[in-house]
Amino acid sequence: MGDIATAVGHRARLSGGTSGPAIYAAVARELAGRPPGGVLVDVGCGAGDLWAFVAPGFGRYVGVDAVRYAGFPAAGEFVALDLDDGRAPLPDGVADVVAAVETIEHLENPRAFLRELTRLCKPGGRVVVTTPNQLSLLSTLTLVAFGEFNAFRAGSYPAHLTALLAVDLRRIAAECGLTEVRIAYTGSGRVPGTARRFPAALSRRLPRLLSDNVLLVGRKPLSGGAA
Repeated sequence: MGDIATAVGHRARLSGGTSGPAIYAAVARELAGRPPGGVLVDVGCGAGDLWAFVAPGFGRYVGVDAVRYAGFPAAGEFVALDLDDGRAPLPDGVADVVAAVETIEHLENPRAFLRELTRLCKPGGRVVVTTPNQLSLLSTLTLVAFGEFNAFRAGSYPAHLTALLAVDLRRIAAECGLTEVRIAYTGSGRVPGTARRFPAALSRRLPRLLSDNVLLVGRKPLSGGAA
């Protein structure tokens, strides 16, 4: 299927269909150690760049997005969906892991979106969501200086719509019935006022303060839950 011709499709194209390698690497770290095989559903997949970081751990890759970008993995299956419009044409519990990398901030209703991610995840599977870290040093200083979070300044609109804190992610995950919820960080952040990155060792010591992006990781319970 091709592109979805909607406002969300337009916003998706503004992102270029890709995120930073540090974000993909952080997702890969969170998935390290799980038994190999199974299905990864990547919602808001963009060009499918996550696949290169996690491919050895899965037998099937399904990318869901409003736009099919050039370079989407040949081995992957693409599903076109207006992510603001709800339900993907995929069965309940299809995925061992459902990932949404730098996608939730582009959407109008983060709660409905995380409910959909939870629906797609099989009982016992994992949901991984990443988004800009509003409480990083860079974002906090930008908020103080300009009254806007760094990733949500005027130039980022309308691609970025919804700013979420780690506490918001935890609350939404609880509403969706996810368990074993944890917050992690990329350990990669830009030095305010420059194009340089903080030294990796320093970012790892102060991850919340010196990481540009935050991750939510949760598990869908084997039975019950809000989804």
